[in-house]
Amino acid sequence: MFVDVATIHLKAGDGGNGAVSFHREKYVAAGGPDGGDGGRGGNIIFAVDDNLSTLADFRYKRKYCAENGQNGATSRRTGKSAPDLTVYVPRGTIIKDADNGRIIADISDDEPVIIAQGGRGGWGNWHFANSTRQIPRFAKSGIPGEKLDVTLELKLLADVGLIGFPNVGKSTLVSVVSEAKPKIANYHFTTLTPVLGVVRMDEGSSFVMADIPGLIEGAGEGAGLGHEFLRHVDRCRLLVHVIDVSGSEGRDPIEDFEKINHELAVFSPELAERKQIVVANKCDLTEDDEVARIGEWFTSRGYDFFPVMAAIAEGTNKLINHIASELAKLPPIIRYEPEEREEIITFTGSKRNFTVRKEGAAFLIEDAEWLLKILETVDPDDYESLQYFQRVMKDTGIIQALIDAGVHDGDTVKLYDIEFDYIS
Repeated sequence: MFVDVATIHLKAGDGGNGAVSFHREKYVAAGGPDGGDGGRGGNIIFAVDDNLSTLADFRYKRKYCAENGQNGATSRRTGKSAPDLTVYVPRGTIIKDADNGRIIADISDDEPVIIAQGGRGGWGNWHFANSTRQIPRFAKSGIPGEKLDVTLELKLLADVGLIGFPNVGKSTLVSVVSEAKPKIANYHFTTLTPVLGVVRMDEGSSFVMADIPGLIEGAGEGAGLGHEFLRHVDRCRLLVHVIDVSGSEGRDPIEDFEKINHELAVFSPELAERKQIVVANKCDLTEDDEVARIGEWFTSRGYDFFPVMAAIAEGTNKLINHIASELAKLPPIIRYEPEEREEIITFTGSKRNFTVRKEGAAFLIEDAEWLLKILETVDPDDYESLQYFQRVMKDTGIIQALIDAGVHDGDTVKLYDIEFDYIS
């Protein structure tokens, strides 16, 4: 089964918590704090596997979670960092944020890409010891790993895309000029999945041709099979438009050409402007005068026109030589650049986000799970621990955000299920 779109959930590993401990050893008085740091949570990495050609595996497994880092231990021992989780996808897979469609990465190169970052480990209590705070009874929690839903979208990496109505001979053409062996039969929609073929020219020179399953009228709006595969034309540097010059299906080849280009424009106006070469197939089934008439119509409109008989490879050598020369003039295959994430609130020196809003007489701190984890380590009966929490609130900009929202002394501040009074 050819699957080229899938949505999955990713959860990178949480960082391990820092430890609270004090050195105890016979004959050693006041050994001091020695709680170790937590280990890093595992990243989720995406990499190319050229043995994969579809996203079918992601229909059955939709959740990918990396391991958490281990907590710190006594004697300043750092917890073990978790291994990264590598997810393999076909070359040409676009990864998008499922919530807003933002492009996160284009997995088209051999370089692996980190999609979900594992959390950093928290500091042990020995980091917080100083000349005035010699017995810190608190440590820093590990940072939660990123979690997000992503949409995987496969867009084939091909230099040339064969487009045209069903049964015009696209599969036959790609089979005679490349090493691809698609199913060929005299009925519509014989090709149900895109087929890639490598066309070899001189030694060390080649290009990739994709047979895009038959487009029909209305494909740009979802009719037929073609709408499922229009995305695979998107990367093609050059389009080869195959028409049935004989009209053996009872259709006019010029009308076919115009209808397919209309569908391209509906799907993507930029795609409709891409360079096209017209291939008139099945020339042996019509008169030479008819081929010449149709060829004149195309050449008068600036299209390169090539009459061929793909079934016997007549005229195909001239065609692929011309395609190779045109490709040499065109820019490389499109690579999609990652789009910047729009943060709700961003503060200099901090990557931790949160939202502050007023609801009635209370001020709510939301989208701050990292702060909740820190609060869980705070001892409300320990003055130094409360000072540490207040400093975190100030350094990350939460105090300033509350002030900007209009908080005053005595107002209620809510952090999830926890409430406390604001005191400046």
